[in-house]
Amino acid sequence: MGEFAHLEVEGGIGTIRLDRPPVNALNNQVQAELAEAAREASDRDDVRAVILYGGEKTFAGGADIKEMAARSYPEIAKFGAELTASLARIASIPKPVVAAITGYALGGGLELALTADYRVAGDNVKVGQPEIQLGIIPGAGGTQRLSRLIGPSKAKDLIFTGRFVKAEEALKLGIVDEVVAPDDVYAAAHKWAAQFANGPAIALRAAKTAIDSGLDVDLATGLKIETQLFTALWATEDQRNGMQSFIDNGPGKATFEGK
Repeated sequence: MGEFAHLEVEGGIGTIRLDRPPVNALNNQVQAELAEAAREASDRDDVRAVILYGGEKTFAGGADIKEMAARSYPEIAKFGAELTASLARIASIPKPVVAAITGYALGGGLELALTADYRVAGDNVKVGQPEIQLGIIPGAGGTQRLSRLIGPSKAKDLIFTGRFVKAEEALKLGIVDEVVAPDDVYAAAHKWAAQFANGPAIALRAAKTAIDSGLDVDLATGLKIETQLFTALWATEDQRNGMQSFIDNGPGKATFEGK
């Protein structure tokens, strides 16, 4: 179990918990522990969906600026590559992932939230990519994931200005998918994740792979990826059980084993 980031599992739901007070700043140790927690969540069969959570006060306030400011160019080049790889490891978890955002998700914190498939935020939350105010740019996926999520012009506005965005605007822009009372953030994220605790794990993985892989290629290639993943599911017990259950009992009553 990591000191600042670790995986907790209960009822098929894995929670990757950040716990580095006061604002869960992302330093070398945190990024390494996040990557390890993501690897464990990916590998464990008893984890069917994942929640990213920074606790009741703050999701993640960004990188450790004091630590970053003291680094030389070779040092920051190594750190940047490692941080990007760690967040990519979370983004590639082959299961549904939801970010439960409390307080702030700024800089690297927002970049972490962007690795999720779905984002739930408290109505008092502020998000943003304020790196420009430090004379730098986002370096762990912000320029890429944010622009793919909300479009280049809106992403440029946020990144060029470095301004903070409140929950209502974040919902309108599409940065977050659901806004709830601050005390209900984790419960709402858990409710979303719990939908998949007994779902067809292999089909869910295929759906995530098809969508994420298709975003990086042209339509024709994306359709080929989809077809390959679609037809491969005929090798699974879940496909046979799901279709037979539909024939016998109607929709929504199948029992899946993740096989």
